[in-house]
Amino acid sequence: MSAHAEVTVYAARTCPYCVRAEKLLKSKGVAYRRERIWLFLPGGRRPLVERFGAEHTTVPQIVIDGEHVGGCDDLVALEQSGRLDELLGRA
Repeated sequence: MSAHAEVTVYAARTCPYCVRAEKLLKSKGVAYRRERIWLFLPGGRRPLVERFGAEHTTVPQIVIDGEHVGGCDDLVALEQSGRLDELLGRA
């Protein structure tokens, strides 16, 4: 794993869970790429379905070094367990 993990957050602009996940990443000094998802436009969730499958159409969806880790609650659980730093290459 690289010293600096590549992180992508698939997020909607007004989603409070997206804001929470991004705030956690920012608090850890993590640079991440944000992919905007337009939830209320026709086909807006298509990128989520194509990338993660029909069971993952909520935002945020978070990917660390190519590994889909899930949504905000999953990211928080990783932080609470101490595994997030490991995935980010900080352990």
